[in-house]
Amino acid sequence: MEATLLYDTTLRDGTQGENISFSADEKVKIALKLDDIGIHYIEGGWPGSNPKDMQFFDLAKRVKFKTARLVAFGSTRKPGIQPGEDENLKALLASETPTVTIFGKSWDLHVEAVMSNTLDENIAMIRDSVKFLKWNGREVIYDAEHFFDGYKNNRDYALQTIDAAIEGGADFVVLCDTNGGSLPFEIESMVKELQQFLAAKDLPNSDKTPVKLGIHTHNDCELAVANSITAVQAGTVMVQGTINGYGERCGNADLNSIMPILKLKMNRPCISDENLAKLKTLSRYVSEMANQVPINNRPFVGKSAFAHKGGIHVSAIMKVPKAYEHMEPGLVGNQRRVLVSDLSGKSNVEYKARELGVELGNNGYDSSKIVSEIKQLEQQGYQFDVAEGSFKILMEKFTDQFNPLFELEAFRVTIEKDKEQPCSSQATVKISVGGKQEITAAEGYGPVSALDNALRKALDRFYPDLDTMSLVDFKVRVIDGSRGTAAKVRVFIESRDQDKIWSTIGVSEDIIEASWQALADSFQYKLAGEKQIRSGQIPEQEELPIFSKV
Repeated sequence: MEATLLYDTTLRDGTQGENISFSADEKVKIALKLDDIGIHYIEGGWPGSNPKDMQFFDLAKRVKFKTARLVAFGSTRKPGIQPGEDENLKALLASETPTVTIFGKSWDLHVEAVMSNTLDENIAMIRDSVKFLKWNGREVIYDAEHFFDGYKNNRDYALQTIDAAIEGGADFVVLCDTNGGSLPFEIESMVKELQQFLAAKDLPNSDKTPVKLGIHTHNDCELAVANSITAVQAGTVMVQGTINGYGERCGNADLNSIMPILKLKMNRPCISDENLAKLKTLSRYVSEMANQVPINNRPFVGKSAFAHKGGIHVSAIMKVPKAYEHMEPGLVGNQRRVLVSDLSGKSNVEYKARELGVELGNNGYDSSKIVSEIKQLEQQGYQFDVAEGSFKILMEKFTDQFNPLFELEAFRVTIEKDKEQPCSSQATVKISVGGKQEITAAEGYGPVSALDNALRKALDRFYPDLDTMSLVDFKVRVIDGSRGTAAKVRVFIESRDQDKIWSTIGVSEDIIEASWQALADSFQYKLAGEKQIRSGQIPEQEELPIFSKV
């Protein structure tokens, strides 16, 4: 079976997404990661459109890619001029990439109503531009923009634009669902009709081989992945998309889903097993570079993609994982997770106890009793399925295995405001460690920040490695808004160090008290882990990409 070629446009189309931006240096780093995982084509940007993309291609000239072909992107020539006079086409050649991609209009609406061009001149622009780039020794990919909308509106003209690209010598013709409004059965029908048309026309390209087709879809109907997979099944050999589905409006087809579907579900060669196992790491890396919080329920690579909460589900996967999992999580670098909540049964608690290294049965607390306690606490507002750090500490407390590495004696938080200056916060913390007391004070951007800084200062005397730990997320939820300012609040804190990410929770009518509970649990969890590593009880974990502080 012919391999399906993966074409990544994260660095160009992906950056058109809202709040997505990469520097030239970041684009080089991402390109190297894409190359490392085995992407065949990496579209680096549009060198004729902005200085940053021109800088990227200049930097890329000094980079050696192992697998990927770097691609410069641009448009066909402008109306009424020769290709050699077009600044965009000259910029594509100056980028010195082995492959170039240009787009042209397939929809007569765009040609006449948007560009104020003639249909004949648009055909000539496509043919001339492809021919010019081929004459200059480039592999040429032609993106037929709005192909499916154009085909629906004026089939004959859309096919003429494809003819023009093939006559110019295009190596690939990529069919674009630019508005993201097409449905899978429409994609299938039009791809097959185009193939029949090409077979009847028998139009070879300059290499005397049939032109190869590709697919480029957008996610406006949440069908980008489905449409891409349908097009491959119908005969396209190249799939364009972005990591994490980043892109304009609702985004592009997500290569995080397309790669494992092609490889594992359709048995189509596209990526090695070894590289597929890097997929989650790549997704997180690109999220970090884009300064975007990873989406937990993203298929295949999300934190929740293989998470189980219902007790019946957990009982089943403990016996036969495929009973509730469509694939082995490790194939894409992910892992199975079992959540604990008021929906949990004994199986959840027993699974989590083994996973977290907590022995059940001590002090009369078996899994049944712990489930009962958890359900009562969740009735009060706790939510342990998103706070595994606090859950581990809770189980250790239930079973008399909790060994606090510091204890709070007292804290005080003050907030000061005058009419000239913004609020300032100060916190004083008094703790004890092994009978020794420490009192420190610190300022912060707010009361929780001040508490965090003061606790760090107090603990630094006893545990000097805490500078590797940072807060990456802080959320507050009102549990019962009907009580107004007397309502309970739930505080959720996510922390990380160079090895792992963990979450903790606190609940109280007082937001500072709830914040302290979550903050204290976070430090207790971190310090307990450091103690286990030093004692050799657990191995150090592989380093993760560093996330921005929130």
